Amino acid sequence: MRRAFFSIFLSFLMTFLLIAPSVHAASSQFIIKGSTSEKIVALTFDDGSDGTNFNKILDILTKNNVKATFFLTGAGANNHPQIIKKAVSSGHDIGNHSFDHPDFTTISTSEMTSQLSRTETIVKNLTNKSTKPFFRAPYGATNASTLSTVGNAGYTYTLHWTIDSIDWTGNSSTDITNRVLNNIVPGSIILMHTGAGASGTPSALEKIIPSLKNMGYRFVTISQLLGITGNPTLPNTGQATYTVRSGDTLYAIALRFNSTVQQLTQLNSITNPNLIRVGQVLKVPGGSTPTTPTAPTAPTTTYTVKSGDTLYAIALRYNTTVQKLVQLNNIANSNLIRVGQVLKISNSGGGNSSTPPATTTYTVKSGDTLYAIALRYNTTVQQLVSWNKISNPNLIRVGQQLRVR
Repeated sequence: MRRAFFSIFLSFLMTFLLIAPSVHAASSQFIIKGSTSEKIVALTFDDGSDGTNFNKILDILTKNNVKATFFLTGAGANNHPQIIKKAVSSGHDIGNHSFDHPDFTTISTSEMTSQLSRTETIVKNLTNKSTKPFFRAPYGATNASTLSTVGNAGYTYTLHWTIDSIDWTGNSSTDITNRVLNNIVPGSIILMHTGAGASGTPSALEKIIPSLKNMGYRFVTISQLLGITGNPTLPNTGQATYTVRSGDTLYAIALRFNSTVQQLTQLNSITNPNLIRVGQVLKVPGGSTPTTPTAPTAPTTTYTVKSGDTLYAIALRYNTTVQKLVQLNNIANSNLIRVGQVLKISNSGGGNSSTPPATTTYTVKSGDTLYAIALRYNTTVQQLVSWNKISNPNLIRVGQQLRVR
């Protein structure tokens, strides 16, 4: 009797296990347009690392009382944090556009998750808002694995577009305007960009917004288009973070965030302040806003090397070059300087006043962005784009030779 009961029970259990559905998080819903016949339209902007036109776009939207949606990258949030804050405080929606814009169909599940979480952490600490539940794939590239992974990460909506302005190609404001107005339908999602490559976008917006209003259209955010609540406000932990990039030193990061090496060392339990790695996420003092170090004013003529310094960081801080420091201080190996070493920063006459060569080139390294290179060489993204005939400032490759002055 017991054997018969056990056999029936085991049979029932196996049947249940076979027919019971597996529990998985739903794949992210792929959205091309809003499901509506109402004349509403969503302006969306992808932000890369330079964000040259971001502030101008925000001003145009504010002037016309229009709310939009911005898909943010972690690299962009690191490079222009104040503009990201301004977008959120102005009431615009935000979404996640990865950390540094890789094709999600070519990277692993773990790397996709890392790209999303790094950006979420940076934006959350800047704005107290989550980028969830909205994701836009870099290049618009998705597949089943992508949608499953971003869905599992909490991004329940993957936003594609109805109208591609192709503004990143540098097409004219007239062409951008025509592409939008000639293809508009109720519920359209319009794709534009904030970077220097999309030079025609601000002027196009000045034409598109009044034209669509005259056609009876109303502008909405993605959350309004989908009829959901987006971008929840998160608890303020008072703890900001920074992701280490190629060429960073702890001293340079401390200087940027108005902190000290000792404070960063304690916050992050760092045993050796000379050893930090690219991609490492560091805690920085809560409420800190990154600043670009400025060169001290004359008559400073010497500098004492501190823990974590490199000759490059010192040259950057004093608006000079590694070569000049090497010559002034008779340094045999520019990679070897010691804590406490006193370096001459300028000649007694006020520094080397010789003019730089007519043209200087720079070879792009891993982790570089056009914005960071422009900052390093005291120029602008627009100038680099012009000199090097770059069609998309968000796309530079390792090994590429750039004219920098």
